[in-house]
Amino acid sequence: MPKYETRKTPGDTVWFTHDRFGMFIHWGLYALPARHEWVQHNESIQPEDYRKYFDRFDPDMYDPREWAKAAKAAGMKYAVMTAKHHEGFCMFDSAYTDYKCSNTNGAAKGRDLLKEYAAAFRAEGLRVGFYYSLIDWHHPDFVIDTLHPMRKRKDIHELNLSRDQKKYAQYMRDQVTELLTDYGQVDILWFDFSYPGHDERSDLNGKGKDDWEAEELIATARALQPNIIIDNRTQIEQDLWTPEQFQPDEWQKDSDGNLVVWEACQTFSGSWGYHRDEKSWKTPEILIRMLINTVACGGNLLLNVGPTARGYLDYRARDSLAAMGEWMKYNARSIYGCTQSAYAAPDNCRLTESEDGTRLYIHIYAYPFSNLHIPAALADKIEYAQFLHDSSEILIDRPKSAHGMNDGKVKFRLPSIKPAVIVPVIEVFLKQEA
Repeated sequence: MPKYETRKTPGDTVWFTHDRFGMFIHWGLYALPARHEWVQHNESIQPEDYRKYFDRFDPDMYDPREWAKAAKAAGMKYAVMTAKHHEGFCMFDSAYTDYKCSNTNGAAKGRDLLKEYAAAFRAEGLRVGFYYSLIDWHHPDFVIDTLHPMRKRKDIHELNLSRDQKKYAQYMRDQVTELLTDYGQVDILWFDFSYPGHDERSDLNGKGKDDWEAEELIATARALQPNIIIDNRTQIEQDLWTPEQFQPDEWQKDSDGNLVVWEACQTFSGSWGYHRDEKSWKTPEILIRMLINTVACGGNLLLNVGPTARGYLDYRARDSLAAMGEWMKYNARSIYGCTQSAYAAPDNCRLTESEDGTRLYIHIYAYPFSNLHIPAALADKIEYAQFLHDSSEILIDRPKSAHGMNDGKVKFRLPSIKPAVIVPVIEVFLKQEA
């Protein structure tokens, strides 16, 4: 098997490309309206009207130990939680704002919810990451732009005269310093996101790396935790590429054509935050296939949950995590420590391969009747094969003669009835050169 070389980056991605599967957690004030994490933008809710959610934030059922146990049981190896989303509300006890969980009057009063999350997930052996929005619709120095909830007001330009984006950039550096100083080892810093350009319809600009003072922001993070993994959404290429809400069908590359470390971020449904009435929840089979497809293209999957305003994972999220966990319990060997294979997959299958090149994993999407034909280039490489879920041997039919009953193709002889596994996996032991 060829060794895939990815673009060299400053962060430690060795563990990341081994673990392959993580939990994204979008939680904030938007869980109260429960109709999309962008509700403030979508409905142009003004700051004074959005305040009612701050006043009523009361996560009395928040127990991050339950989240951590659910993530671990699902086969996830790391997590990334929102420290601050676009609404500007901080889920940690920052010294630089009063707009934070510890300053509310409900069950979060006096508590640092992010610190509790980090402790709970580390206790389960999971690595910890923080999501930090570059956008902030609450901060008084964040210049009103094309995405701001106040973008439709007539007095935008007058309001912007009192706003100083440089002060906001300093605010971000101050908060990132807190996050990377007071919370132990942080494995991932997930910034979100840049949107440069001018909108002629509104005569407003977006924001990019210069507005974030991204070079200084990243330098601040690297000075505090040199091995941290940082994504590329500041508009500066770093360790991690993050395609969102679509399924890449090939290994992602940078602008120079180099293979990169990448992570597909996906939702169980169509929303990142808790959305009570959202109906487009993916089936367990789709979720499992997303994970397989991603690893088969050399990537990771970061799968999102949006906890309720009371702080628990709703039944749809719990059921989805449990279904993935049931599959991973028996088939995780085809995910952890695996990557893209150089071999062609049989029809209606996806391949992953162990990084050391000793084992190949055939994920069967459309179960065939009795026989699975093996591509010629792979046929001579097979030493032994078994179903991964139970280690039961799979017999191999090899060509006998031009006049025999065999059709001249190498086949796996499968049971006629599909095993009781959402996506069955064949583990192939490959012949090794002496």
